[in-house]
Amino acid sequence: MTAARLDEIDRKILAELQADGRMTNVELARRVGISAPPCLRRVRALEETGYIRGYHADIDARELGFEVQVFAMVRLHSQSERDLSAFEALACDWPLVRECHMLNGEIDFILKCVSPDLPSFQRFLTEKLTSAPNVASVKTSLVIRCAKDEPGVPFSVVEERVAALG
Repeated sequence: MTAARLDEIDRKILAELQADGRMTNVELARRVGISAPPCLRRVRALEETGYIRGYHADIDARELGFEVQVFAMVRLHSQSERDLSAFEALACDWPLVRECHMLNGEIDFILKCVSPDLPSFQRFLTEKLTSAPNVASVKTSLVIRCAKDEPGVPFSVVEERVAALG
């Protein structure tokens, strides 16, 4: 289902929950202009159809001692579906890997990794990542600073697209 199939209230619910997933249903209903029972029904429907995949706290990794963030660009020897799936399964099992995206082009995967320090990341890199089956090469880039880290989707763009289609 696309955003155009959602009505304005559903899109408002999604935008509000994306901004603050901890608000009460009563507060959410007030913000979107409906009463609490239909608001809760709509939220449950959005969860069931997969628009809402979960609710998460935004944890500051550095406050918990994860001082290092690295992007690792991985090339594989083989790109058969079996080999791609096998690498994805490995990446999902590695705790330091926080995101794993398959790409097109020269790089097969980009991994977003966190680590308490450089020696810990280096051990992961040499003992796990570069020695994993089918890995041809790994290039890493250490994050110096982050200017923007915004989860979700830009709802202003969603509304512009809906208006253009409508």
